[in-house]
Amino acid sequence: MEQKKTILVTGGAGYIGSHTCVELLEKGYGVVVLDNYSNSSKEVISKVEEITHKKITVYEADVRDKQTLKKLFSENNIDAIIHFAGLKAVGESVQKPLEYYNNNVYGAIILFEEAQLSGCKTLIFSSSATVYGNPKKLPITENSPIGDATNPYGSSKLMIENILNDIYKSDNQWKIGILRYFNPVGAHKSGEIGENPNGIPNNLMPYIAQVATGKLAQLKVFGGDYDTPDGTGVRDYIHVVDLVKGHIKSLDYLFRQEKGEALTVNLGTGRGYSVLEMVKAFEQSSGKKVSLKIVERRVGDIASCYADVTKAQEKLGWLAKLTINDMCADVWRFVSCLK
Repeated sequence: MEQKKTILVTGGAGYIGSHTCVELLEKGYGVVVLDNYSNSSKEVISKVEEITHKKITVYEADVRDKQTLKKLFSENNIDAIIHFAGLKAVGESVQKPLEYYNNNVYGAIILFEEAQLSGCKTLIFSSSATVYGNPKKLPITENSPIGDATNPYGSSKLMIENILNDIYKSDNQWKIGILRYFNPVGAHKSGEIGENPNGIPNNLMPYIAQVATGKLAQLKVFGGDYDTPDGTGVRDYIHVVDLVKGHIKSLDYLFRQEKGEALTVNLGTGRGYSVLEMVKAFEQSSGKKVSLKIVERRVGDIASCYADVTKAQEKLGWLAKLTINDMCADVWRFVSCLK
């Protein structure tokens, strides 16, 4: 019988990280989590364990903490890493660029160094469609121009991608998956885990949800004068469960390869929805009216962004299946369950 593989999930208590832990555990992988709970909570780990009826080994530390990383790699036989840990708010990154580069880029370097020292050379990195900047044409393929990110968050993701590609060039035993996400939304069907950011949300869906539950009075829509059908920004929203299935498919793909590889793949649905379309879909799913106000554009935002997902389909055998209605219904179930 094949030995169970163990995966280190950095930022495993976060939104996408926690859903990935569920999927990994349900697929029979062992899971070790590293998280400093800066934008998550310990309770999430307990909920993942409740959903899966399996235990997770947790190290509470920052990804820049070398000593804890050394301890973690010495105490566990890590077969692969899925790296989520990092700061992720576009607007905040414009205000605090040094914090973002220190946390995201320096943190990634420390992690990759310790992984290399431990002999773990299989890694999936949580990148972002922000690396494409303001796209010249849509849909966006993996070969679309990169390098013109419109904010420090996107720049930090791009720097880490470059670092990983250079690591692979220097040592082709590495098996690297760079996954460029579009806009993850939704929640686990149990209603137990979902996106529950500390403070005022930076992303659209949790913001809509907090207005629907009465936690916030009004949704601010940043920009109503974009060159889009209704003037509001268009994004490729993907259900978080579809997204994490893309990670599992990537992991399976990398484990099957006899030689090293650095694979870059878009994870989206291939379809864009505007802010106002998302609000309408959420109102239909929840039965709640979402009060909104259109305000000035936000620095670093672009008009439209959606993926070409042909490569993910061909290389990984992966395709997003859940709809905008599934996304909204699952978010509403999750926020309705929040105490």
